Amino acid sequence: MSFVSFLSDLIATVVGGIILALLFFLAKEKWFPPPYLTGRWYLEQLTNNTAYKPYAGMILRYLVMLWREGNKIEGTAEKIYEKSSNGERTFVGANRTRATISGYVEKRYLGRDKIYLHVVEDGHGRESTHYYDLVVTGADTMSGKFASMVADQEGLARWQREPF
Repeated sequence: MSFVSFLSDLIATVVGGIILALLFFLAKEKWFPPPYLTGRWYLEQLTNNTAYKPYAGMILRYLVMLWREGNKIEGTAEKIYEKSSNGERTFVGANRTRATISGYVEKRYLGRDKIYLHVVEDGHGRESTHYYDLVVTGADTMSGKFASMVADQEGLARWQREPF
């Protein structure tokens, strides 16, 4: 093997590596970007299963503010609506319960991105935990399942940018 042949092989390998790295960068950042989650969201959850039967079929709605840094998600939420066996109520001002949100994005290149959120709600007199397992279904929508420590609730969750 001559020096010229070795040098041309080395240059071809380095240039090929740079091109491959550039293609991976473009695929990650431009062709398959992470979902845009930052901003205002509206959450509606429907309770399907619960240990406390009056909560069955209950609908709760929250106003949520999220921000994403890399794959990490943080945010806050306020409960704004409840429809249960006790009737229908809208919450305003001091009557809203607040919650903090943490979670992450699971980037999927061959499928829809997944979102996992852990929510701690400071209810009136009691703190509670909720967990959301969501799929990004569109630029402004997510849907999936939730589980809550309040009466062992489970059900469906819909997230969207516009009010319900």
